[in-house]
Amino acid sequence: MASSTGTGWAQLRQQARSLETQTETLFHTYSQFASAANIPTKPSEDERQTEAKLQEILDKRGALVSQLTRLLDSEATLTASALKQSNLSRHREVLQEHQRELARLKSHIQEARNRANLLTNVRSDIDAYHSSNPEAAEADYMLGERARIDNSHNVADSVLSQAYAVNESFGLQRETLASINRRITGAASQVPGLNSLIGKISAKKRRDGIIMGSFIAACFLLFLYFM
Repeated sequence: MASSTGTGWAQLRQQARSLETQTETLFHTYSQFASAANIPTKPSEDERQTEAKLQEILDKRGALVSQLTRLLDSEATLTASALKQSNLSRHREVLQEHQRELARLKSHIQEARNRANLLTNVRSDIDAYHSSNPEAAEADYMLGERARIDNSHNVADSVLSQAYAVNESFGLQRETLASINRRITGAASQVPGLNSLIGKISAKKRRDGIIMGSFIAACFLLFLYFM
């Protein structure tokens, strides 16, 4: 009798673990319906089948937990019962967690579908109103055009503001460079002999320039003479 009970327990646990794995797989599929960007206003056939399959498996797991509970109640060995009690508690907790997850996903899908239906109804009402009131439709169109023009103006104003800011930054940089140049010039004028040295260097550059220009002119004249 104990062996028969142990065999029955092992088979039921194996079935429970297999159904838990199937539940996880179906949850992955069902969660995609909940996270869809554009949820349809009515559930698709795949969504209905997945939800029904999930509910069916959860019901089977509930029945298995009940069977495992009855087997455990009839168990006489305390050591085995303690281990089996731990396994049974785990299966029960996982089942309850999956039941809550299914309820959460169903609620999320329903809320998303309600929003989609509301938006659809609002669009339908607006289209019907525009169809029966051409003047209102024209006014809405003009308001939309005005909004787009205002947006364009705002973009242009933003670009101009940035351009003014850049121009102001360049002006500040020019003033900074001019101030640095004035400081360098002032410092140079205070160093004895520095201005004289700078003057000599400038005179030498001018003299070298005159000599080079004269040489080039002489070469050009000689070239014209011997042609």
